[in-house]
Amino acid sequence: MRKRMITAAAAAATLLLLADPAAAAAPTPGAAGAGDAYYPTYGNGGYDVSHYDIRLRYQPETDQLQGTTTILATATENLSRFNLDFALDVDEVLVNGRPAAYRSTGEQELEVTPAAPLARGSRATVVVRYRGVPSKTVRYGFNAWLRTPDGGVIAGEPEGAWWWFPSNDHPFDKATFDVSVAVPDGTQAISNGTLVSQRSELGWTRYNWRQTKPQATYLATLAVGKFDITTGTSPSGIPVVNAYSKDLGDNDGAARASVERTGEIVDWLSGYLGPYPFTSAGGYVPNVTTRYALESQTRVFYSPRQFANGSNTSVVVHELAHQWYGDSVSVQRWSDIWLNEGFARYAQWLWSESEGEGTAQELADWVYASHPAEDPFWTVKPGDPGPDEQFALPVYDRGAVAVHALRNTVGDQKFFEILRGWPAERRFGNATVADFRAYAEKTAGRSLAEVFDTWLFTAAKPAAPTVPTGSVGFAARTTAPTEPRSWQKIQAATHEH
Repeated sequence: MRKRMITAAAAAATLLLLADPAAAAAPTPGAAGAGDAYYPTYGNGGYDVSHYDIRLRYQPETDQLQGTTTILATATENLSRFNLDFALDVDEVLVNGRPAAYRSTGEQELEVTPAAPLARGSRATVVVRYRGVPSKTVRYGFNAWLRTPDGGVIAGEPEGAWWWFPSNDHPFDKATFDVSVAVPDGTQAISNGTLVSQRSELGWTRYNWRQTKPQATYLATLAVGKFDITTGTSPSGIPVVNAYSKDLGDNDGAARASVERTGEIVDWLSGYLGPYPFTSAGGYVPNVTTRYALESQTRVFYSPRQFANGSNTSVVVHELAHQWYGDSVSVQRWSDIWLNEGFARYAQWLWSESEGEGTAQELADWVYASHPAEDPFWTVKPGDPGPDEQFALPVYDRGAVAVHALRNTVGDQKFFEILRGWPAERRFGNATVADFRAYAEKTAGRSLAEVFDTWLFTAAKPAAPTVPTGSVGFAARTTAPTEPRSWQKIQAATHEH
């Protein structure tokens, strides 16, 4: 009886292998890149991450970082080896509890060879123990770790994870996160999501943050330093956590006057974009010399210099709009960046309308009139700008004009239905520009090929479009438009990255 059972089981396994050729395929190395044309070496193939557990110890005085990251992943093919993206020094790698061979190659590739191959569909637990001085780690000629007088900050796009945790570093592979950081007493550690616990022992305080919604690796942030932390809720009840370095100097008041309006602005945006997708919101302003802001999921990074000319709620609107367009719905590949920046910029235009500082039509007119046909501005295609122009001005401004052209084409009722419906349709997922066009056409009940091709994929200044009856737009003006009052504050968000 036992022999017949074994024979039957073997026969069943044979049939399974015959039915599924991929399951019978010999294990091979996973790709050392996600297949993104803009950044061929970023991300990796062969597996899908579901969760990162990042446990760190950081000494601000020396910038010494020690860490253990546990990665939960599922093999999507039969793997003899796989890659992680990482730049610090590795001490040990375990795969499913067994020591794995590893080596660093290229700029940020960590090749891992498990003791036994991973079968397609199997789950793997990968543990990486590491250490390093992030501020002294340079890759591709740059360093993304921002040193501050009292600690360090990581907030960067399209990369940043390499300097503090190993990952599959591409937006297409989103995961949940637990981030636990021990720092000397008197210093705080800030990350995404919700602070679930905090404990002090033997001169060190450990902060435990949790992000329960899928998050792209570049949207994971860490800030260590001495902060003034404020907490509260939005009018609708969303928890808000903001933090400010205690040495912001002349920019302190303007920064607080802007970022402390986060709760109000989140609720305002919800009226246009639908329910806020996450369980907390907020931002932080560390003492750094950078000029950009970044839409780190639930905990936006702002540079103090963005408030050097006074308060600027428009920048806050831009970054918070990304929580829907960019964070909840993320790009499938980096060429789809218009889905992030065009809509975040347009949210600023809607804010300008609500503040009486210039309508969206006036802002679109200003962009159109400000750039003559021979201006290189029009050679950048927001729908596929190329890696060198990914964060160039046209992706923002021409990208927002494209959004407005869509609005004028389908009318306000359908436009705001699209604007609100899209984040619900793709909640916590990824999408391409083509996906958005298909959704917009389905909602509008008509082809939108001309709008998308003209404003997103034509490397020339389009002819002035028509506008709804009763509106004064590009072609109907008899005099040059004047600069809207909101323009300079809107532009402060352009140097985001």
